[in-house]
Amino acid sequence: MDHANHTWTQAFILAGFTPSGTLRPLVFLGTLCIYLLILAGNLFIIVLVQADSGLSTPMYFFISVLSFLELWYVSTTVPTLLHTLLHGPSPIPSAACFVQLYVFHSLGMTECYLLGVMALDRYLAICRPLHYHALMSRQIQLWLAGATWVAGFSAALVPASLTATLPYCLKEVAHYFCDLAPLMRLACMDTTWHAQVHGAVIGVATGCNFVLILGLYGGILTAVLKLPSAASRAKAFSTCSSHMTVVALFYASAFTVYVGSPQNRPQSTDKLIALVYALLTPFLNPIIYSLHNKEVKEAVKRVSDKIRASLREA
Repeated sequence: MDHANHTWTQAFILAGFTPSGTLRPLVFLGTLCIYLLILAGNLFIIVLVQADSGLSTPMYFFISVLSFLELWYVSTTVPTLLHTLLHGPSPIPSAACFVQLYVFHSLGMTECYLLGVMALDRYLAICRPLHYHALMSRQIQLWLAGATWVAGFSAALVPASLTATLPYCLKEVAHYFCDLAPLMRLACMDTTWHAQVHGAVIGVATGCNFVLILGLYGGILTAVLKLPSAASRAKAFSTCSSHMTVVALFYASAFTVYVGSPQNRPQSTDKLIALVYALLTPFLNPIIYSLHNKEVKEAVKRVSDKIRASLREA
């Protein structure tokens, strides 16, 4: 077969997961329920932050931006996961595959930068309280949020474009969506250099953000330990613990999959770990960040009272 005949592949086959016949409907319904809960939870946060003036702070603004991002992030991959669970291995046009690859990684990189911005927000709130509102004005909040999206969609161009231009000999992607390592395994050429470039781009972007987050939380820890009372220390830690939990989940799974050579991992590993950052983290974010939060509970009560009052007047 000459190179020209296999450079362009019309379609790939997403292998997905293959539960047994009796488990397939249960796994499909369970995944669908989780997907709907993710959409409902993140939409709830967005609406609540917009509806209640008590949540009009930079922290909740960035949480609502994260929730908006998660709606798109999870919707990029879960529909193909559901399709493969219901119908088994499923074809996907190559153009759609590469678009999914690019959008997924763009949103993932955007979340990476957004987590860094959220850590910066907590650092300024705790370590620079007197200057916090000046440093985090509405204009700066919008600028920082916009910058994370621009940076994320720009950084993903390199790995996505390099993968899209590879010559492919095989068609079956050992995953439930189009991702870097499973696609590179199908190429007709040695992809070691491509894997190194991918690892460098993603590693530098995520690594720098992770180091920034660690540095900011080091400063927060130092400032919190200097607080006079145990109650004030506990309150300061509580505002950061949720963010640290999400950072740990997101970065641990991302580093495992994207930093390093894909040839060194079993093919089944990638799609299992992908469930952590592509499904579990978006599911947990509304719970970890907001739904157990006292301020959110009070905001829910205020909005509920307002709705009930409006209904009585009507």
